[in-house]
Amino acid sequence: MTASTDSRPYPHAATPEQHRERRIRSFHPRRGRLTSAQGSALERLWPRYGTPIDGTPLDLAELFGGALPVVLEIGFGMGETTAAMAAADPGTGILAVDVHTPGHGNLLARVEQDSLENVRPAAGDAVLLLRDMLAPGSLAGLRVYFPDPWPKSKHHKRRLIQPEFVALAVSRLAPGATVHCATDWEPYAEQMLEVLSASPELVNLHPEGDGTVLEDGSVPGYAPRPAWRPVTKFERQGLAKGHRVHDLLFRRR
Repeated sequence: MTASTDSRPYPHAATPEQHRERRIRSFHPRRGRLTSAQGSALERLWPRYGTPIDGTPLDLAELFGGALPVVLEIGFGMGETTAAMAAADPGTGILAVDVHTPGHGNLLARVEQDSLENVRPAAGDAVLLLRDMLAPGSLAGLRVYFPDPWPKSKHHKRRLIQPEFVALAVSRLAPGATVHCATDWEPYAEQMLEVLSASPELVNLHPEGDGTVLEDGSVPGYAPRPAWRPVTKFERQGLAKGHRVHDLLFRRR
């Protein structure tokens, strides 16, 4: 397994840069209780494969031990979907960001178990990572699967997919890079579609939609569910509640 050259400890506390930030965030840091396997993986493997989000610019070729195209995944939960996609596509690097400590431990355990050479977990705020640590045009894709929908109206400002975030993320995407979002929360899907469609640098890969027809006869531009995206835990929970899952696929011009 190729290791990164990063040997910094796991960032259990926010960095000074994060403390000074006065932005509205789309997440709450979640430590949770570690299992012994997660704790062991975190202690043994984080110094070799983990990336704290501390403002230090990243050399993605160095981080992944080669010139792999790198996709940024924001919010990987327990890492099961990330690991499955990494195993199915070893030629793509996945920089996987979350703030859930047990999830980092679980993903690292899967990296070791499945000998995954193309995954690097990162801990902290994805906005700081994009803004301060990644070079323009350095990413081959962006994945945001089932982010917190913040369903209450007063919390909509906390949703990740907003015009400002999309503009920042697009600036870090290479031409031809893919943006893939998925959610089971209908109002958030509508917001995602509106925000992504409004970006002048993005093209909807499925403007004809997935077969959904609204009451007014219009066809929203959601994508058919890609077979290569594994079903996530949050997706199963949403389906169990009778929610409809929407995928959105856009390409950077």
